[in-house]
Amino acid sequence: MVERHEVLRTVYPDTDGVPEQRVLDGVRVGLARWDDSGPDGLAAALDELAARPFDLTADLPIRAALAPTGRDEHVFALVVHHIASDGWSMGRLLGDLAVAYRARRAGHPPDWEPLPVQYADYTLWQREVLGDEDDEDSVVSGQLRYWTEALAGLPEDLPVATDRPPGAGDRGGCAGLPVWSPPEVHRGLLDLARGTGTTLFMVLRAALAAVLSRLGGGQDVPLGSVVAGRTDEALDELVGFFVNTVVLRTDLSGDPSFRELLE
Repeated sequence: MVERHEVLRTVYPDTDGVPEQRVLDGVRVGLARWDDSGPDGLAAALDELAARPFDLTADLPIRAALAPTGRDEHVFALVVHHIASDGWSMGRLLGDLAVAYRARRAGHPPDWEPLPVQYADYTLWQREVLGDEDDEDSVVSGQLRYWTEALAGLPEDLPVATDRPPGAGDRGGCAGLPVWSPPEVHRGLLDLARGTGTTLFMVLRAALAAVLSRLGGGQDVPLGSVVAGRTDEALDELVGFFVNTVVLRTDLSGDPSFRELLE
């Protein structure tokens, strides 16, 4: 897998204050092996493996470990730094791992289809297309001007009630709130989306904006939306960090109905 995906064998040394990508050849990922120390010991070892920092100037952005949990059972742990992978990439990684595992069990190397491009190819292409920020006629300068205008006057935060002051304490200590939708509600949401020529995502995002506004968030509600960032099918099978966040700004002035908000 590391031979197949260059980004998994890329380090980022700092040269005179400027980081660069350096793709390494002939490297292997060390496989840590743990003795069977029971569920508690295994859990602690997995936590340590995931929490251990990466030195991106020298370490490969991937590490692995194997632990026996019985005579014929093992736990395999794979940790990949976000600089080399995103949510889409995990499907590619696990798919390639399954192909390689079946091939090795059958006694031969995996027979993958060659990848059309590598992550470094994408970064070079992006630089060529976007151009230089110092060139006011470049694509990147035009995009920066667009977003500067589109997000002008954006509120710093939404004045909704919170259980603690914004920025207080460890921001990593956030809680998750699972929301379960009954089947009839799901069907109603889909019917509303079809009836308004929108999508389920748009209905839910508009609903979130409306709720935040009613809770004191004002009439200008910006929400970050994660996008895959893979604009070419040549990138579909590639492991790499392509994900980006787009700000979706919602104008709720004039007390629109929900259907008007969707439009």
